[in-house]
Amino acid sequence: MAALNVSGLKKRYGDSDVVAGLSFAVEPGTCFGLLGPNGAGKTTTLRLCLGLTAPDAGDITLAGRSIPADAQVARAKVGVVPQFDNLDPDFTCAENLLVFGRYFGLKDADVRQRIPSLLEFASLTSKADARIATLSGGMKRRLTLARALVADPDIVFLDEPTTGLDPQARHLIWERLKKLKSAGKTLILTTHFMDEAERLCDRLIVIDHGCKIAEGSPRELIATHIEPQVVEVFDEAAGTLPAFVDAHRQLAERVEQSGETAFFYCRDPQPLLAALAGADGLRYVHRASNLEDVFIKLTGRELRD
Repeated sequence: MAALNVSGLKKRYGDSDVVAGLSFAVEPGTCFGLLGPNGAGKTTTLRLCLGLTAPDAGDITLAGRSIPADAQVARAKVGVVPQFDNLDPDFTCAENLLVFGRYFGLKDADVRQRIPSLLEFASLTSKADARIATLSGGMKRRLTLARALVADPDIVFLDEPTTGLDPQARHLIWERLKKLKSAGKTLILTTHFMDEAERLCDRLIVIDHGCKIAEGSPRELIATHIEPQVVEVFDEAAGTLPAFVDAHRQLAERVEQSGETAFFYCRDPQPLLAALAGADGLRYVHRASNLEDVFIKLTGRELRD
């Protein structure tokens, strides 16, 4: 049985279809990614799946329960890491965990037994009695993750869990999420970091304007939607790049230009690299294609607010 099954899900606000017929399934013990630009419908989809928002149409089954009818029962098996930290500043780290356990009807004695292991998991053992205001952003995110695990959930929803964190904090949270998956937890993740999705997700969907536009594993999506090699060319002498692009466009399957950077998507990059070796005023990076290239191709380069 799928940990989460969504079929024909729809939600409309005013004249806008925020979620427009989404269908997907999340297998137990996997990390499933929900990717899309701002306004694509990701957070609304999470709220629908948790029974916090009523759908206009469609069927949702979470932890074997129909949503929203049995949402309260289902959420007893679910942990949530929200997009923005909502820790109680009046309590210490340990007290935040204790009070949160009461929301699940857990006995204080049982939660107190779990607190040391939860703080150790979050690398916050020394901060048990620290006030929230004294924590760094990375510490707060790790405590929020630990708090989501108070009731030992089978499924954990994570809404952009590493936004605003430095690389060290991001890597530590990635390590912890991998441990959760190894322990058999099901992770449902939204993120704007494509490297995060590529590292963590077994399977993912890309949505835009409430519609699913791609689905598969990260490697499957890269192999299906994008050329295997990318050469990024940067204009270091104003005005040099456009002429180079016009003269060498045929050396790539596809070329995109954004500001003073041109992206050459190639199957065989060697002729282009040879041309760049003798080009003045240009700098370049040659790399393998990645999930961010797929995301940009599918959703475009224009800024979303």
